[in-house]
Amino acid sequence: MITAFGKDYELIDCGDFEKLERFGRYRLRRPEPQAIWPKALPQSEWQQADAWFKRSSGAAAVDGSERGEWLLRPQMPDRWTVTYPCRQQQLCFRLGMTSFKHVGLFPEQAANWDFIYDSVKQLPATPQVLNLFAYTGGATLAARAAGAEVTHLDAVRQVVNWAHDNMELSGLDNVRWIVEDAMNYVRREARRGKRYQGIILDPPAYGRGPKGEKWILSESMAELMAACAQLLDPQRGFVVLNLYSMGFSPLIADNLLRVWFPYAQAVEHGELCMQDRSGRTLPLSVYARFRHIE
Repeated sequence: MITAFGKDYELIDCGDFEKLERFGRYRLRRPEPQAIWPKALPQSEWQQADAWFKRSSGAAAVDGSERGEWLLRPQMPDRWTVTYPCRQQQLCFRLGMTSFKHVGLFPEQAANWDFIYDSVKQLPATPQVLNLFAYTGGATLAARAAGAEVTHLDAVRQVVNWAHDNMELSGLDNVRWIVEDAMNYVRREARRGKRYQGIILDPPAYGRGPKGEKWILSESMAELMAACAQLLDPQRGFVVLNLYSMGFSPLIADNLLRVWFPYAQAVEHGELCMQDRSGRTLPLSVYARFRHIE
């Protein structure tokens, strides 16, 4: 699936293990391990980048994350904002450059945000939505904009604060913010008999909870999915699962949903991609999702 983000994002070019993007008015040059083909545009285009992420020596981690530093032109700010028109709501994001090459936004996820918004709108009353590994809150904002009561959970307080800023910039309010290990939280919620009508999962390949809890996707995913299956309302609800781990097939995400949510009808799965100016499609994550409303 090719995501169309809107006027505030463009994948200009990709190749030679890099991508050249525009976020708002600024061009960024970042590593991209999946862009193994040659670049289409001349080097002069790439040299116009306002910021360039220069990775540290050494190979990238298994999950594709990389450390390094940003080289900035004088006009490049430390922070700036972009917007995304999610159906009837303008979502606003504060961007900034991190030491892991990220800027606080994954534009390809806009396709999932639209699905989340539409799912909430189709559910009766005021659905409860749980967003795990929620990062800076794109999915949280989409669900809240559609009228859901949202619990936003991430293990890193700084990114939860970042998500809170995005909520305020988007003119939204009343999100429940939690800094905790995702596995600990869903275990406790399952014991309490809690039910949600929407569950969003975007787990990393590797991670640490706020108290040093260890997360390895291949080892922990089965338990997490089993707990989430207990949390989802079996009569009405939706699940969105996104995986960034390199080498994972969309069929893996599809199987995870079908195994733990056997009543799910019409599970969608595929890759989320962006297309550059030359028409080449860059795969960026795999997803599976379904909507179940009796």
